[in-house]
Amino acid sequence: MPVVNPSQYRKMLDVAKQEHYAYPAFNVTSTETANAVLLGLKTANSDGIIQVSTGGAEFLSGLGVKSMAAGGIALADYVRYMAAQYGVNVALHTDHCHPKYLETFVLPLIQETERRRAAGLPNLYNAHMFDGSELTLADNIAKSAELLKRCAASEIILEVEIGVVGGEEDGHDTSHLGKEKLYTTPEDMVAVHKTLAPLGQYMLAATFGNVHGVYKPGNVVLKPAILRDGQAAIAAACGGEQSLLVFHGGSGSTLEEIHETLDYGVIKMNIDTDTQYAFTRAIADHMFKNYDGVLKVDAEVGNKKVYDPRTYMKKSEQSMADRVVRACNDLRCAGKSLGTI
Repeated sequence: MPVVNPSQYRKMLDVAKQEHYAYPAFNVTSTETANAVLLGLKTANSDGIIQVSTGGAEFLSGLGVKSMAAGGIALADYVRYMAAQYGVNVALHTDHCHPKYLETFVLPLIQETERRRAAGLPNLYNAHMFDGSELTLADNIAKSAELLKRCAASEIILEVEIGVVGGEEDGHDTSHLGKEKLYTTPEDMVAVHKTLAPLGQYMLAATFGNVHGVYKPGNVVLKPAILRDGQAAIAAACGGEQSLLVFHGGSGSTLEEIHETLDYGVIKMNIDTDTQYAFTRAIADHMFKNYDGVLKVDAEVGNKKVYDPRTYMKKSEQSMADRVVRACNDLRCAGKSLGTI
């Protein structure tokens, strides 16, 4: 299937919410990592999401360009072509665009979608994420509303974050912010929904102790009940409505905690750290096992069969794809591709 259109993506999200499963959203930084996600989704017979962050998009554009927007456009076009070769549905997202990067990342991508729609072409991305968590809640909501109006005009979903996901990701460190911001309140969730829901489709990354980075199970104190209470507050204040929730910073979460969030309306879970490790682990294994072949030691010539990048990149692709399959199983979406929708 090709990258889904807006109505197809809404159907994917509706079914996930009704059936209490979530789509894994995999951050990629290259065509190789994008291929690994597609392979994993196909193996798991699962639909899913490929996304790119500001740093990932800049890296993807290459050292000679270093443009977030150019990298983001190139990735979307590549995935759109390659996804059509696989039998699953794929949505495209951007991830964690902080206010200072709007002008160089998300806004140019929205503008490119507007240009393409005017020419009768598909949207570039299905959804964009604005991370205004460093702003006051009022300013965050106001800016999110401004962006959602523009996104909705092109049938783009806007993902927003309130509260703060702890730790560090893509060079953005939240350790200086108070721990109280790690937990979103029901009142905050209601305020966001009342403002954004009338403007267009949005997703909410509410925080419940999430932390970016690498942690062993039990080292991150999650409080999934925050999502339950927030959804109940939204339903009470807004005639039974609920938000589409996103789970950020899931490394180190137990399977029980993950499944609990699915019951509260989480339909998307971001995955980056674990797939980065799976990709790199295969390369490290290859290099350690073939040390004398990948290096020209003591004037020897090495072994081209083991230093050819294709040799170890195939292993990396498969290793990351295996981790993608595991994520699909954990989120209960394996075997549930909607096929032609």
